[in-house]
Amino acid sequence: MSTFSSITTSNAYYNVYFQSLKYTMPITTQSCFKRRKRSSSIVSSSNEMMNKSMDELLVVSTISRRQVMNVLILTGFLLWDSLERFGMAMSEVLELERYTDSVQGFTLLRPSSWNKVDKAGATALFQDANKGSNNVGVVVIPVKITTLSQFGDPQFVADKLILAEKRKESTKEAEVVAVSERTGEGGLQVYEFEYKVDSTRGGLKRILSAAFVASGKLYLLNIAHSDGLENPIDLDRRSTLEQILHSFDIAPSV
Repeated sequence: MSTFSSITTSNAYYNVYFQSLKYTMPITTQSCFKRRKRSSSIVSSSNEMMNKSMDELLVVSTISRRQVMNVLILTGFLLWDSLERFGMAMSEVLELERYTDSVQGFTLLRPSSWNKVDKAGATALFQDANKGSNNVGVVVIPVKITTLSQFGDPQFVADKLILAEKRKESTKEAEVVAVSERTGEGGLQVYEFEYKVDSTRGGLKRILSAAFVASGKLYLLNIAHSDGLENPIDLDRRSTLEQILHSFDIAPSV
């Protein structure tokens, strides 16, 4: 090989070498500036996105706070309403007092706040001042039997009471709930009944009733109280009505 050829070959080799070396050399200042500029652009875009996200977060946070405040206000109203209803319920607790009719010969506990009213056919009648269909009534009528068992057992008497209720034009439905028997003053036989009535006069009602016979008279107690689906009798009120029911008895002899 000639010297010229060797030099040419060497030059071609070094050209290839320097061409490849160019891509592996450190970045120049101009290239570094371009990368810094691109990095700044990326950082700027990131900051803009972050600021936008923060703005959106603040908006969401504001909405959330408003929603929370609305919920708290609504909850406050509901709580106040519940407390108000609770206060009303507490103020409507029935206080009982003893009522005795010495002439007719019976006694019972009666709600002290209920008014005593006169009504044809009723020996005594006490009405809720706020709802007249809530009442406690006693009827005394002469009979020839001396005990209730001569008339029939508790279930038989309950069936007669329900039949009488169903015959009323205002009654839509009547159903016996419970029947029982207890011993009153001096071994007196007392029947007790519980039934439900759906009436055009007062709607759904709970009826607690008691009966006994003494001195040739039939004594009937009738306790009526509204007991609708929307406003059922609470446990305290029911307990009070049962106290009245169990208190019905012949008046003690003086």
